[in-house]
Amino acid sequence: MLGEYRISGRRASEIAASVERAVGSGELTPGQVLPPMRELASRLGVNPNTVAAAYRTLRERGVIETAGRRGSRVRPRPASTARGSVRVEAPPGVRDLGQGNPDPALLPALGEAFASVAEAYARAPGMYAQASVDPEFAALARAGFDADGVPAGPVIATSGSLDAIERVLVAHLRPGDAVAVEDPGWGGLLDLVPALGMRPVPVAVDDDGPLPDALDAALGAGARAVVITDRAQNPTGAAIGAGRAAELRAVLAGYRGVLLIEDDHGHAIVDLPLHPLAGVTDRWAFVRSVAKAYGPDLRVAVFTGDAVTADRVSGRQRLGPGWVSRLLQRAVVHLWTTGAVDTREVARSYARRRDALVRALEDRGIEAHGRSGMNVWVPVSDETGAVARLLHAGWAVAPGARFRMTAPQGIRLTVSPLTDADIAPLADAVAAAAGPADPLSYG
Repeated sequence: MLGEYRISGRRASEIAASVERAVGSGELTPGQVLPPMRELASRLGVNPNTVAAAYRTLRERGVIETAGRRGSRVRPRPASTARGSVRVEAPPGVRDLGQGNPDPALLPALGEAFASVAEAYARAPGMYAQASVDPEFAALARAGFDADGVPAGPVIATSGSLDAIERVLVAHLRPGDAVAVEDPGWGGLLDLVPALGMRPVPVAVDDDGPLPDALDAALGAGARAVVITDRAQNPTGAAIGAGRAAELRAVLAGYRGVLLIEDDHGHAIVDLPLHPLAGVTDRWAFVRSVAKAYGPDLRVAVFTGDAVTADRVSGRQRLGPGWVSRLLQRAVVHLWTTGAVDTREVARSYARRRDALVRALEDRGIEAHGRSGMNVWVPVSDETGAVARLLHAGWAVAPGARFRMTAPQGIRLTVSPLTDADIAPLADAVAAAAGPADPLSYG
């Protein structure tokens, strides 16, 4: 069962370390079955409870998994190659539509904001004992949540949306737990979940967000958490409408013990109304980032949630980085209060380009999805071939493999670099590259 490798040790910690060393060196490979506890205890001359404690430690660390009578086996390793590396590098002369970045022309200048913050800092430098969240930052963020119907809860600053999602997941779940995720969905999240030793469970989506039956199936199968994008879903552009929100709330109401994490990915770049789901489950978190509207390099996100979740996350954060730089928080406050970004105009700008591309593709017989945000998702029958043909035609796009688990093949195009003059030639190139594809079925 274990080949030439022999597990060693007399104490639970030694046995667990022996297995972990072998997994790290490759002597024990993913899927390899470990000896039954009584058999290993007899071989090592220890009490079976000692082996049981070692196996429990290994499960908690995400090294092994136990499947009832099938025994314990080495878990698949977390992704060592991020989905972000599944990209096409745009050579000189090729237009890059694959990075997922916002339009730099729509981002605010930061000089005035940082100059103002630096001047205030000179008068009163930030110190250790101060609150981790700047009071004005918290008040403005909370006012935004209130305006959109997000339930009351504490406000916490994090270093981007993925940082917030990771902290919330770790606050409630352990390695081996299942997390329901959108499919297609955000590549960063699809990497994060297995990297935490957790198991992603795909939930199919359409233009209106996660399918209620698919969510019900994932939660019914034991998923302990679900991550849902409210607007501008990456990569499909899905946005949850009022009807779908009601259906999803009805599903979640049957699983009050599930952790719900909402990512308002389209905040400040989408003009569709928000229909939050938060508050249906006992444990929840609602996350917003400033990345898309104010600049990815600010690395500031804010989330609110139930009291237990917020307390666990803030407590653990204090033992690590302590807080997100209050200088950055104050810079964001300056941007918010001075109206540095015309969010309606930003939303209109992305919508104009996105809708024009979707229409142009449909005119050419190509199915395309992009209800909100800055991305368009195009189903294709041969993802690799479509990407290669588009590259040859002068367009670099994101391969769907970055975003898929079990969903059909596709490619993602980010519209932020496009001008009006680009729409027709791009649509022609996509139509020529995509080839025949079956109608998209997210189910």
